[in-house]
Amino acid sequence: MIIDLPKFLSEGKKYWSELEAKINALEKYPEKKMTIEQTKQFHYLYQRISSDLEKVRTFASEPDILHYLESLTARAYCEIHETRKRPHRIAPVHWFFVTFPQTVRRHSRTFTLSMVIMLAGFAFGGFAVSFDSDARDAIIPHANLLGDPAERVREEESVKDDHLKGIKMRGASFYMTHNTKVAVATMAMGITWGVGTVIMLFYNGAMLGAVALDYVIAGESEFLMAWLSPHGVVEIPAILLAGQAGLILAGALIGWGKRISLRQRMKRVSNDLLTLIFGVALMLVWAGIIEAFVSQYHEPVIPYAFKISFAAIELLLLTLFLLKSGADHGPE
Repeated sequence: MIIDLPKFLSEGKKYWSELEAKINALEKYPEKKMTIEQTKQFHYLYQRISSDLEKVRTFASEPDILHYLESLTARAYCEIHETRKRPHRIAPVHWFFVTFPQTVRRHSRTFTLSMVIMLAGFAFGGFAVSFDSDARDAIIPHANLLGDPAERVREEESVKDDHLKGIKMRGASFYMTHNTKVAVATMAMGITWGVGTVIMLFYNGAMLGAVALDYVIAGESEFLMAWLSPHGVVEIPAILLAGQAGLILAGALIGWGKRISLRQRMKRVSNDLLTLIFGVALMLVWAGIIEAFVSQYHEPVIPYAFKISFAAIELLLLTLFLLKSGADHGPE
């Protein structure tokens, strides 16, 4: 029985509003799953409001509140006791802006490990070239990167027209295909309990470090930044995300003391692996287009300051996207 109706209403409304917000979110995004703690809180709110409903029934003078609580309780009951399989909805925009970045953040430790491995490779590649200039021949597989950097810069800057006219899309397709193969291989190598993924990340870092130091020693740092950064600020994070996926796969295979079967562990990470690799593929499509249409043009065709500024904007937007996008759409 309610002794003080105003006090009852003021105390109850915050719980009613919280439950209503949770129900609205579940109805809007039926594919979302609550964590154990969120489920417990939802059940607590349902029990509390069911109790409040019984109390309000004693006040015939409050029909609006009674109807509101009846509706709220019925909706919560349906969510709790729902047993039908929710229909699968294809929502590519929601997947890209919510599911993908949430998945990246949920496995932030493996992303950090992926980055550390590549940075270690970068340092190794740079050290190897600084210690022995002939080491770049063993580290760098591309013949066009083995010449004198200063001579290459002079040749590139002597081109004053659109030397890629008519073949830019062919070049973009090549970059997309090649880089996607590298990314998929990096993730798939997780099946070697992560050894292959670590090697791929380290080797890619070593190649980048060797090339970078080679151009820095030659005094061509500005050319290097303007050449690599427009596509590299997207391509390199994409490879890191592929490495993250490979390490997640390795962790599921190893188990790390988890008392569940291999099949259950793989089932838990399967959706995240698909999300990561498809997200990586989209990033590499963008990187391939930028590499063909922007990165391969040098001064005087495209000023270096413009290319570096463009890359800085890309990096800022990508960072904000991965850190913030989807943060207000339920559990991660």
